[in-house]
Amino acid sequence: MKHVHDFKVLALAGLMAAVSGAAFATGVDELPAEVRARLYSTDMMDPAQPLGPSAYRDWKPKKGPPWTIGYASSYAGNTWRAAVMDRLQNELIPKWKKLGLIKEVIVTQSNLKDATQIQQMRQLIDQGVDAIIVCCSNPTALNQTVKLAYDKGIPTFSATGYLTSPYAVNSSANFQLGGFQLGTWLAEEIGKKGNVLVVEGIPGTSASDSQDRGVKAALAKYPGIKVVGSVAGMWTDQVAQAEVQKWLATNPGELNGVVIQSASELGGLRALKQSGRKMVPITVGGELGALCYWRKNPKYISSAIQAWPPGDDMELSWNIMMRTLQGQGPKVQSVLVEPVKLSYADIEKAVGADCSEDSDKWLSIGINRWASAANLDAYFLRPADPEKFKP
Repeated sequence: MKHVHDFKVLALAGLMAAVSGAAFATGVDELPAEVRARLYSTDMMDPAQPLGPSAYRDWKPKKGPPWTIGYASSYAGNTWRAAVMDRLQNELIPKWKKLGLIKEVIVTQSNLKDATQIQQMRQLIDQGVDAIIVCCSNPTALNQTVKLAYDKGIPTFSATGYLTSPYAVNSSANFQLGGFQLGTWLAEEIGKKGNVLVVEGIPGTSASDSQDRGVKAALAKYPGIKVVGSVAGMWTDQVAQAEVQKWLATNPGELNGVVIQSASELGGLRALKQSGRKMVPITVGGELGALCYWRKNPKYISSAIQAWPPGDDMELSWNIMMRTLQGQGPKVQSVLVEPVKLSYADIEKAVGADCSEDSDKWLSIGINRWASAANLDAYFLRPADPEKFKP
């Protein structure tokens, strides 16, 4: 595809890509070939994932640092969100304040209510924040507010999942690819045949729907696999446990495996244990309690797939935000990275033998393993070390 350098044409291309979700635009073409092949392949892409060139390619902030950031979180009630807040409050904010680049971070919570999140974002805009981070939100509901923020010189960064607005900068693992990896792993783990229960996250959010699409596409490739049920775990262990228990109680037939989205695998494991049934393989992500069960039962599963380490997810979006505020110019609307596969040897090193199967903490992959500065450089037109920025 021919590179187009006129910004108005780029903006139009971005808008078209956001609507169609089908065509790769200039920004993706500028990424390294191996990144495009691995993470932006059309057959492993959510058709609604925004792939146009970023509206912030030549953008400059309305003022220099120290900047005030708004974090309009959509939910606080699970272990993943708690780990995000831990990284934000105990590592990122102190570090970037010390660098002189951040003044404060204002945090709001909307408890999965789109109207509340929109209202909170508008309040952050009125307060004069310099950038807004949102997380795991409805892909379309916030778009008008994102445009309002853009018009006032405030960029919006969607951490973990995408917004379809061309004025958002999205970052996450490629969740459809991650879901496909989860489904493929489980199908192979149970010998390519059997009955499988699928546990979604929060239906209607891009991260959950993308993973679910990938999971079911993978399972459909195995004629011997039958999806016998699908429930919503709401990315919350207590909810997942109740939903899986309910399903097991009303479906006494044979079950051979469970594909479940983090952060719900600990709840799924508890439901299986309490049911008295055979402990069939379940997909495990990053919850330490679930990883501890595997640590103590080495033959239970062969590997784990971590699609969204919470602290690293937030740090990835934060680093993209800081680079954008510094004028580094993101190339694409969606910065995608690859899920990390963990072996038993990895877990043996990271999780002690005295671990607790009830732990609701998360294994930290580490930003350098998951989305290093060198990898992130490829997504920017004018890459530089954001920690060394001098206004």
